Amino acid sequence: MPARASAATAQEGPRQSVVIFTTDEQVLPEVEQFLAPNFDTVFLNAFPDVLPALAKRPFDAAILDIDTVGENSNDGLRAIQQVRELAPDIVLVALTRSSSRNLRLKAEQFGADQYFVAPIEFQELWIVLARTLEKRAAEIESRMVQEEIAAKQTFCELIGGSESMQRVYEAVQRVASTNTTVLVRGESGTGKELLARAIVACSPRAEKPFISINCSALPDTLIETELFGHEKGAFTDAREARAGHIELAHTGTLFLDEIATLGLSLQSKLLRVLEDRTVTRIGGKTAKKIDFRLIAATNENLEEMVQAGRFREDLYYRINVIPITLPPLRERPGDIPILVDHFLRLYCAANNVPLKCIDPEVLEVLEQDPWPGNVRELENLIQRLVLMADGPVIKPRHLPQRILASSAASQESMLIPEGGIAFDAEMERLEAAYVRAALRRCGGKKVAAAALLRINPQKMKYLCRKHGIADVKN
Repeated sequence: MPARASAATAQEGPRQSVVIFTTDEQVLPEVEQFLAPNFDTVFLNAFPDVLPALAKRPFDAAILDIDTVGENSNDGLRAIQQVRELAPDIVLVALTRSSSRNLRLKAEQFGADQYFVAPIEFQELWIVLARTLEKRAAEIESRMVQEEIAAKQTFCELIGGSESMQRVYEAVQRVASTNTTVLVRGESGTGKELLARAIVACSPRAEKPFISINCSALPDTLIETELFGHEKGAFTDAREARAGHIELAHTGTLFLDEIATLGLSLQSKLLRVLEDRTVTRIGGKTAKKIDFRLIAATNENLEEMVQAGRFREDLYYRINVIPITLPPLRERPGDIPILVDHFLRLYCAANNVPLKCIDPEVLEVLEQDPWPGNVRELENLIQRLVLMADGPVIKPRHLPQRILASSAASQESMLIPEGGIAFDAEMERLEAAYVRAALRRCGGKKVAAAALLRINPQKMKYLCRKHGIADVKN
């Protein structure tokens, strides 16, 4: 059946639009009386027409008579679900003649924002619909603001808005367009490979190969062939020729993670490759010219390794052209809430779990933790909490013992410094501070201050003499 649109009344600005589905023709006059003067309304009496209408036009609200969708209430619930999936932000109102509380609960679970039971007062429906639309508009605006803020706090796949991370983003933008070798430094779990990928994503080599190898993950007997490749028959198991990672990075980028774990002999061979930009496969006689950019990463102190003779000085200078240091999580104030929100959304969606939220006390504990495993440890924790924490809110009892113990130790260290404390002197200082604060609160009146501290006036006078406190005014 063709849709019937109401005549629009003259008003400033665009009017909000509502699609109404029901097979009950008696509803139409009330729709025309109460809704049409305030909204652009479209009336449909066949549910198969509703979804195409929503796909074609972004309606602000939909009113569904779920009793008239199909043969039973399950068909009506399925209709609510289909509309919600097609239009996540639409205000969805369910109408029914059933007084079943269970049906109402299910309708809300399937995505209904409001629920009306016949006989329906359309004037009330109009008021509720207007308020719900206003609330939804505010929610959408808030979400857009949050997304805009999040966009400013992210860079490629790196997340964080702290000053230390902003400096990292600036460094990436400066070096990305060049072919200069970059050395990414930082503790384990800070996201060194993500930083390397961010450099590549902003570079002219973005669409070229990105070859990544963790030098610490393979023994010396394998890392050489992984890097340089081999010819057929070069050793017992070399049944066919194979290109190494350096060769595969031709025209693109080679990322060597944990480069400090390479043995001295491999460091020497890598240095030759970096100097000549050529590579010779194991068992091969011909050197191949390779065009690649090197990004290396390490969590070791290379300067100490050079002094100890465990890392070649000439290779150190070759790779340490542009060093970029990723700060540990404990030195990124304000980034933990951003990361927690990101990982919650990521893993709730990945595991088809309703979005969970964090109790403010939990967030406070997380912000106090030293995070020895950095962002990787935080990500693993949130992934575990999404799956294992019962209920929609993650509470302190869900946190692992290590983090709770660390939080308690942090509070104790603030209370008692490492060097200890002069207990008697500290108690004297606190006593005097309380007396002065009470006197200021009470305008210098000792009797009132004594009552505030729940001591007798004679003791208040004694404490004032003891600490040499004269009249204290606001």
